[in-house]
Amino acid sequence: MITVDHGPVREKRRGSDVARTPDDLWSAVETLWRYHDLRHAPRRCDVGIGLGSFDHGVAVWATELFHRQMFDWLVFTGATAPASARRFPRGEAVHYREYAVAHGVPADRVLVETRATNTQENLTFTRDLLAANGITVSSVLLISQPSQQRRAYATCRKAWPEVNVVCTSRPLSLADYITEIGDAGLVIDQLVGDTQRIIEYPKRGFAIPQAVPAEVRQAYERLVAAGYTGRLIDATA
Repeated sequence: MITVDHGPVREKRRGSDVARTPDDLWSAVETLWRYHDLRHAPRRCDVGIGLGSFDHGVAVWATELFHRQMFDWLVFTGATAPASARRFPRGEAVHYREYAVAHGVPADRVLVETRATNTQENLTFTRDLLAANGITVSSVLLISQPSQQRRAYATCRKAWPEVNVVCTSRPLSLADYITEIGDAGLVIDQLVGDTQRIIEYPKRGFAIPQAVPAEVRQAYERLVAAGYTGRLIDATA
């Protein structure tokens, strides 16, 4: 059971009760939430790309954007990851496509890429899939879970620099998003993990650098110290 009131949060996480999260820790979560929201206004692009994750809202928002005529082609990309295996046992992209087609997106306008296990692969495998289908692309609308927006943008600018890119997520408040996902710990872990990747991945050549304000670094470090480490990578690798 999760209760969210924009102040302390009570949650059950990894088999143990977490009593009450201090207000300053909730403030840190909000700081990361705002940081990853690029606030790009969705606009018409050649292709919409739904990036696989545990978030079913990616399929919901991608479907709505298709019906708003934001793009003519929709690609869902993603295999199955530990965080999504229970929700999408047949693969993220497969489940997303099924939702879109069931909600009125023409089946012949939806492509699926089922091998990608990270954001760089999402983009490079999708680029190759579109080329194989003879679809010319100069602009893409990336649709992701909220914490992935900034990382998706930075990765796309590195891996696919010739396209214009716009990033978007389903427009929900932090509180509403946690309620919808049903697992505050998972959401916060993801925000922390994506912040670390913004810092580390440019060093590895996976993404372009992004400014990380001091308050974002402080919020990230506070949440790591509080135990939200489930999505961290080895920064020394």
